[in-house]
Amino acid sequence: MTAGPLVVLVGPMGSGKSTVGALLAERLGVPYRDTDADIVATQGRPISDIFVDEGEPYFRELERQAVAAAVAEHGGVLALGGGAVLDEGTRGLLAGLPVAYLSMDVEEAVRRVGLGAARPLLAVNPRRQWRELMEARRPLYTEVARVVVPTDDRTPAEVAQAVLDALELKDV
Repeated sequence: MTAGPLVVLVGPMGSGKSTVGALLAERLGVPYRDTDADIVATQGRPISDIFVDEGEPYFRELERQAVAAAVAEHGGVLALGGGAVLDEGTRGLLAGLPVAYLSMDVEEAVRRVGLGAARPLLAVNPRRQWRELMEARRPLYTEVARVVVPTDDRTPAEVAQAVLDALELKDV
């Protein structure tokens, strides 16, 4: 049993959670874990296939379980899927943990994620869908976050440094 993750990253798809998470783990000398990758590994298929074949509620239950396991087991840097904060139980698990919300605006999201990416929740009218998702999720990201780190016009290394500074963590 660990004391919990050293850093938890939340934020919308394309905010850089995976890239920044790996950089943070390297700089802190700890392992990196991504709950979306855990789900893909366990299910043996991409998340987009899970959404199509089983539906969003089924995926959200897998996600809830993956986050609970990772928070209990992982002592390094943990990145959560963009919708993980929708679950009230997950938000409760994150209370008191060093959570960084990687924020970004819609133009940056479109640039990073693209309009044709395999993102099941952005299949139709991605800009509008992203804005609607963010209207629903932004208050939840803010609720669980100890710090908010804007990612617009920043390199992954700059974002990683901003997270370290904001959480007052020292790299190895």
